[in-house]
Amino acid sequence: MAIAKFGFVCCLLLLSVGLTAQEVAAPAQPSELSLEQAEAIAVASQPRLLAEQLRAKAYAQRVREARAGLQPLVAFNATGALAVDAGTATAAGALTTSAISDRFAYGGNLTQLVTDFGRTSALIQSTRYQAAAQQYLTTLTKAQVRLNVREAYYGTLGAEAVLRAAQAAQSNRHLISRQLETLAQNELRSSLDVNFAKVLESEAELAVVRAQSTVAQERSRLATTMGQQQPVGSHLVEPVTPSAVSAAPEEIVAKAQTQRADLSAAQAQQKAAQEFASSEKRLSYPSLNVLGAAGRLPYHDHTLHDSYAAAGFNLNIPVFNGSLFAARRAEAELEASARIRDTSALCLEVNQQVRDAWYRADEAYRSLDVTARLVAQGKEALRLAQDRYDAGLGSIVELNEAQLNETSAEISAADATYTYLARRAELDFAAGLLN
Repeated sequence: MAIAKFGFVCCLLLLSVGLTAQEVAAPAQPSELSLEQAEAIAVASQPRLLAEQLRAKAYAQRVREARAGLQPLVAFNATGALAVDAGTATAAGALTTSAISDRFAYGGNLTQLVTDFGRTSALIQSTRYQAAAQQYLTTLTKAQVRLNVREAYYGTLGAEAVLRAAQAAQSNRHLISRQLETLAQNELRSSLDVNFAKVLESEAELAVVRAQSTVAQERSRLATTMGQQQPVGSHLVEPVTPSAVSAAPEEIVAKAQTQRADLSAAQAQQKAAQEFASSEKRLSYPSLNVLGAAGRLPYHDHTLHDSYAAAGFNLNIPVFNGSLFAARRAEAELEASARIRDTSALCLEVNQQVRDAWYRADEAYRSLDVTARLVAQGKEALRLAQDRYDAGLGSIVELNEAQLNETSAEISAADATYTYLARRAELDFAAGLLN
């Protein structure tokens, strides 16, 4: 009996440990989630952004790689040789005969670039601009992540507002259907009116089912934009509706020309291509290196000394290489010219994107007042239709149509605010304000 109790206690402990492990693996979500918190989570955990940040660090290492060309190159060498035929000092096919002398030697070599007439410096500048371009692209990715979070956040709030409107319509039609059933049982209304009410009740129920599915999809989408696998279950905090957009898009266009990260990246890539073309032009220039070598020979034959040391220089003057350098220079210059055109094309695209986003945001803002009036008019029309129907002056078809119009107006009004917020987010992204 004691053994059975002990086994039961062990099972309870294992079960509690398992539940604790599950809780650790899936941390509890906060009860409320604001837009700022959602963006902070996305910036910290979105894999796409983290990958771009790592690429920016990788590009920064390319600057170090290019700068290494200006630093001295020091190498340690150790060489041993044992001639099969003692005293051998000559060999066919080579001018250097020390390689077949008995010896063991160690020492170091030094190579220092004196000048290549600015080619390495131009390469360093080119890689710096490339690293800056990658950093701008990382900033652009961050802005895109924030935009995606805002669109998903507002989409979720809009879907929930539509769901509330659909649920209210369902409750209202359910109430009307029950009332008509009671009246029909007392022979005060026809069964046709009851059937019409049942149809509208079923349509309202179908609208609720669709709205619930949309809410679930939007919450899953929000979690994906935040870099999380589980759908967001927290209550979303209502944001403050911003004021109207500026009177004209020109001011925002001017901001975008200086703040858009992709445009800055294109300009940096253009400068990188120009610097690379400058470095390729200097391929045909001479290069001068200083050389040094020193070491010892602890084991050698009688023809060699105990140590060695030497210093010298090497001047390399390209003469002819099958027009390789000329082709590389022409390719780099053409690429630099193409980058200039790419930057100009992107400027036009940014201009158009800002204007399109401004027009869409302005349209959504002006729709707020229209949808509010539409709701008021729909409610008033429904009240009049209900009064006419109760007085026996109107038909059930007229009442049903008024109910449909009022529900449609409620849903449009519920979605209009969040549509405007989403389009303002698109406008902020187009203007470079989400960097």
